[in-house]
Amino acid sequence: MPTGALTLFHVRGIRIGVDYSWFFVLFLIIIYLSGYFGDVVEGAEQGELSTYALALASALLFFGSILLHELGHAFVAIRNQIGIAGITLWMFGGVAQLERDSDSPGTEFKIAIGGPLVTAAIVAICVGIGILLEGATEFRDAALVESGTNASPAAALIAWLATINLLVLLFNLVPAFPLDGGRIARAIAWRLTGDRGRATRFAATLGRGFAYLLIGFGVFIAFQGDFIGGLWLVVIGIILNASARGAIVQTEVTGRIEGVSVGDVMDREPVSIPESLPVEQALDEYFLRYRWPWFPVVDSNGRFVGLLDQGAADNVPAVERSSQTVAGILARDSGGLTIRDDEPLEAVLGNQAMRRLGALVAVDADGHIRGVLTADAVGRALRAPVADAP
Repeated sequence: MPTGALTLFHVRGIRIGVDYSWFFVLFLIIIYLSGYFGDVVEGAEQGELSTYALALASALLFFGSILLHELGHAFVAIRNQIGIAGITLWMFGGVAQLERDSDSPGTEFKIAIGGPLVTAAIVAICVGIGILLEGATEFRDAALVESGTNASPAAALIAWLATINLLVLLFNLVPAFPLDGGRIARAIAWRLTGDRGRATRFAATLGRGFAYLLIGFGVFIAFQGDFIGGLWLVVIGIILNASARGAIVQTEVTGRIEGVSVGDVMDREPVSIPESLPVEQALDEYFLRYRWPWFPVVDSNGRFVGLLDQGAADNVPAVERSSQTVAGILARDSGGLTIRDDEPLEAVLGNQAMRRLGALVAVDADGHIRGVLTADAVGRALRAPVADAP
């Protein structure tokens, strides 16, 4: 799956990145669209600079529509208290990376349908604008790449955007996990059976079946002469199959910690630093004594306020360490460093802060620190037999 190697920007705190494979597909789309616009735009010829410029604009708008699709998923997830680690654009579209799985079939359905609804709205808007610009007949001919269309550049661009987004919508609604249609199928099966694991295995099995059909069809059309198109379908089928298989494996793993909360496995005797403590004392009494890279910091009421990293403490000039307090140099909590002690343990499996720091600070409903949940503790819970789980 994509790594999101390059960060482009943030939208309401959500990191938007692109995988390196995205640039390869962007190039291919531009080459294809230069031919498309040469066929349907009035007075345009393939190879002209204006045709390539129009192709570049169309490709970027297409990926913009993919981003809107993923933001549709992300905003619904956030409204249902599920964090988003980021959105990545890559060679096969986009991925919104949820920090944890849905906790009910209703939530799963809402998140799954959020993206397709955005894409459907984009198609409707493009069709409406295209008909207003060119009329229904000319717009249809541009969308179907009919020869002699002679559409304006704007109408041709909008016609292609409407067509490609319609194809994306139809493909995503196929009831095969991990496509949106597969997640919708999982939500329905979950509602009917009351068993999330069973519903996931059902939807993932549909996904693997669809993947094999896609691979088979790709091989068929490759032998019919369309080698590039067939190879593309085969690669998509292989990735879908791997993702569906991974969902089944993940279900088996998370089944080991079903019913286990953060409080069940956390360290209940955390060492924390008061925010009023001078930096010099923090270095002597905590970092030198325990040899840990960071410590949670609490206020006078025992509420968690942030983390103190040893590097930040070491960077304070020696002459200022006795007068500078921890409160002035700590990394304030922005909501990603903590987890409620009554949260299900499954909620931390996709947490980016856990991966970065190796631990999260467990707090109660009032923000008081109750423990520290380490990656090692989570690993032990995952490795334990179901019957022996805490």
